[in-house]
Amino acid sequence: MKYTKTKMEQLVKENPELKKRLNALMKEMELEKNFALKALYHSEVTDNGPYQSAYQDLDLPK
Repeated sequence: MKYTKTKMEQLVKENPELKKRLNALMKEMELEKNFALKALYHSEVTDNGPYQSAYQDLDLPK
């Protein structure tokens, strides 16, 4: 599984909890959005994270 900014933005848009976490990361760590998205990806998506299947489902045709 590979990090893709557009997929991560879509996932955040679809999950209010992730949006809260993203905003908290940006504020607490003073990160730019791109870096906060990547940090969120590594903490919530990779290694069987809670949002891994939702992230993978974004690849499926609708």
